[in-house]
Amino acid sequence: MTKDDREFLFSLLQTPSPTGFEMPGQRVWADHLRPFATEVACDAYGSTWARLEGKSPRTVMLAAHADEIGYMIKTIQSDGFIRLDRIGGSDVATARGRRIIFAGDKGPVPGIIGNTAIHLRRDNGGDEKAPHVHELWVDVGASSAKEVATLGLRVGHPAVYEDGPAELAHKRLIGRALDNRIGGYIIAQVLKQIAKSKKKPAFSLLCLNAVQEEIGGHGAMMATYRHNPDACVCLDVTHATDTPGIDSTKHGAVKLGGGPTVTHGTANHPLVVKRLMEVASKGKIPVQHEASSRFTGTDTDKIFHMREGVPSALVSLPLRCMHSVVETAHLDDIERTIDLLAGFVLSLGAKDTFHQSL
Repeated sequence: MTKDDREFLFSLLQTPSPTGFEMPGQRVWADHLRPFATEVACDAYGSTWARLEGKSPRTVMLAAHADEIGYMIKTIQSDGFIRLDRIGGSDVATARGRRIIFAGDKGPVPGIIGNTAIHLRRDNGGDEKAPHVHELWVDVGASSAKEVATLGLRVGHPAVYEDGPAELAHKRLIGRALDNRIGGYIIAQVLKQIAKSKKKPAFSLLCLNAVQEEIGGHGAMMATYRHNPDACVCLDVTHATDTPGIDSTKHGAVKLGGGPTVTHGTANHPLVVKRLMEVASKGKIPVQHEASSRFTGTDTDKIFHMREGVPSALVSLPLRCMHSVVETAHLDDIERTIDLLAGFVLSLGAKDTFHQSL
């Protein structure tokens, strides 16, 4: 990872972009790709794409999602404390005692999610349960609802945790929003790598950074209908199950640092999956395997059945501690995923259709 690449990645990860409010991060992503792409644009709801023209009008789409989990102001009390609702799958069990940042009308507003001292909690010494989201209270330094309003805050403003990215030893990257800002970084690097190589692909490459994945994949559906790609690889994160307390018999065996995963079943087209595995074998890229018996839980589920069907596959980056402020990825897995996706795009030939035959 070059210095410029690292700055781009950290800028993406640091820019608050919760579901429904993704445009700050989308602008960072778009600005980075403009020097390399043929086209950079977005739709009405903010899903953003970068296109690199190939030798034919046929298109392969690499899809990631731009949104992150967060919170939203639900109520402002007369005493100045703020009550929250969740945006996406925010883990309320980890919320108390954290710093957050609101995107207000007058700019960012810092606050803290309160944590009543252990000495004062009624259930001290007992088995405490995670709070309900409506039990969380936020202090932004105001003593009344009027003072909150002077900060530019109202009901409906979003917030994310203030924790930014950092690096641990042995190539570990940590922080909030790796799910799935890291996916946007990876597909951007694929486009940039191919553009700089001067190897014009047979298919035009469309890199999609979709909105609203965390609440149902709405951005991916809208953009896929618009662009109608001939094939798609969706890129998201998956659970690395190599930490204490996780039963691999229930959740599968995925190792951090073991390479990206390829998913089999449901939305995943067997011929697209086969090509990914061939590219990995040829490039000596280690991959891991996951099973999907009913659904993938990613934008792949929303993409593959658009119009008459889009041959699709899911590639995932192993991630520890998902939906927390210490999401953990391995830098080697990131580079291997870039290599796999770039190799897949460049492997496509003029006659590739990925259609099943009788």
